[in-house]
Order: sequence, then C-alpha cells, then structure tokens
Amino acid sequence: MEEKATRIAYGETLASLGETNPNIVVLDADLSGSTKTSVFAKKFPERFINVGIAEQDLMGTAAGIASTGKIVFVSTFAMFAAGRAYEQIRNTIAYSKFNVKICPSHAGISVGEDGASHQAIEDIALMRVIPEMKVLCPADAIETKKMLEKAIEYNGPVYIRLARLATPIIFDENYNFEIGKISTLREGNDVTIAAMGMLVGEAIEASKILEKEGIKARVLNVSTIKPLDKETILKAAKETKFIVTAEEHSVIGGLGSAISEFLSEEYPTNVYKIGIYDRFGESGTGKELLEKFGLKAKDIVAKVKEKL
Repeated sequence: MEEKATRIAYGETLASLGETNPNIVVLDADLSGSTKTSVFAKKFPERFINVGIAEQDLMGTAAGIASTGKIVFVSTFAMFAAGRAYEQIRNTIAYSKFNVKICPSHAGISVGEDGASHQAIEDIALMRVIPEMKVLCPADAIETKKMLEKAIEYNGPVYIRLARLATPIIFDENYNFEIGKISTLREGNDVTIAAMGMLVGEAIEASKILEKEGIKARVLNVSTIKPLDKETILKAAKETKFIVTAEEHSVIGGLGSAISEFLSEEYPTNVYKIGIYDRFGESGTGKELLEKFGLKAKDIVAKVKEKL
C-alpha cells in the first residue's frame, strides 16, 4: 500500500494553492525543512516569512498579517505551536477570529527519536478548549489536501494536526472532506471504532481482523474533532454495543474525551479509549513507540474482544 506523510502532502498542497490564491501568506519558525513549508517558500519567497525560533512571535505576526485580510498559514512542531505559543493563539488569533491556519507537524509520539520534549500528546486538548477554534486531523495525504482546500474557504482560525511518519493512503481523489463531518469507512453493528489521524489505518486493519472472527466493527474517521459530528456519533452509539476510540494523543482531553463528553449527556454509552494514558513519550523510532504504547491494530482488536 502506498504511504505518504501528511506533512509532505501539506507542503505540496500549500505550494499548489499558492499558485491560484495570491492572498496566502506562509510563516514558519525556522523548521520549514521539516514542516515542508520550504516548498512554498521556494516558489513564493515574497509571501514567506521565517520568524526564527520564536513561536510566540510567529503567532503574533500571523495575527497582524491576517488583520490586513490575508489568509495566513503558520507551521512549526506541534509542541511549540500548541504548547509554547498557546497564549498568543488564544488571545491574539482566536479571540479576534483572525483567519490564521495553524498547521503544525511532528505531532504525537510518532515524532520518534526527538523524545518526550518534542512529542505533543496534549495539543488536541489544548486547541479544542479554545472558543472559535476548529480542530482537524487528517488520516492520510489525500485528506490533508482536501482539508486544506476547505480550511481556506472557512474564514477563521483552524488547527490542523500533521504527522512526521508516512502513513498508508486510504482515500482517492474523489473523496469529499467536510469540516464537521465524519466519514464511515467500514460498516458494522457489533462495535464502533472511532479513530483519528494515523490510527485510522490501524482501525481499518483491526476491523478486518475482527471480521474474520465474526465481529462486525464499524470504522469512523473522525478527522474533525471540533466541531464534532454529533449526529454520526449518536447513530453509532445507538446501533452498536459500545465505542472504542483510537488516537495518538493523551486519552485526557482528546478524541475519546470529546466523544465521551457528548454521549454522557445525549446517550450514555460505554466508550473505551486507545491512546496514551497519563504519561510522557520517550525516545525511539516512531514505529517502535506506536508498538510500545499500544496503538496498533492488534491493540484495538484486543480491546474490542475484551469488552465484548
């Protein structure tokens, strides 16, 4: 199966969008080679600014440029975007409803060898609590492209979480992404597996394994964490025995929390979480860490079978 990192798709798509939309301005904090904004910078140097290793300034400068009517994309590592520059995102970008798209790469433990200091496993929790912020996480390279196209159409702040590792291509070019809508990738009425980001591929694989054992698992690609597609989640809760969430993020404040919060009020349902349980990451290859932290298809299968 073909694989491609969402950060690479981001860089390529951004450069392509820049050709047709002269209103796009891109900022980076001295990591354009890693975030792949370097592709845009090479084609449109007059619309690219490297602010240096100054992430708070990155967000403040983006807000100022957006106030002139530009569409501003900002990138750095997720830890430095959501973590170091949180107050500037909250008070300078979101409070003013500026048209800034925050697109950090290197989210989650799959960052790998850089270790716990660089592995953002709290960013979804931080971003989804901010009023007016849309929070998105693509499952593959094609969804990244479609997501960016929709983000440009939306006038306001958006957080798009991108990954370092290459992940399998799930969708084709006919895929239609909509902000606030969940795509159902596999049908099933025994259990629901709701996943985001690179764990969507693992959820699909888990569903296939379970099917061989007579268990029909519905797979939901929750690429919009905020606003949550409540209609699809409610339908899944009513039609299946329970929900398993899968995310490369802390189980505190992430996808599992968002679904649990909604269902606890609307339709109380057991929600079991695959994710990172109240601990920091550590150094190792991305693939080794996904294995160690129990974020693989076999771990999803084991959770489903245990709870059944």
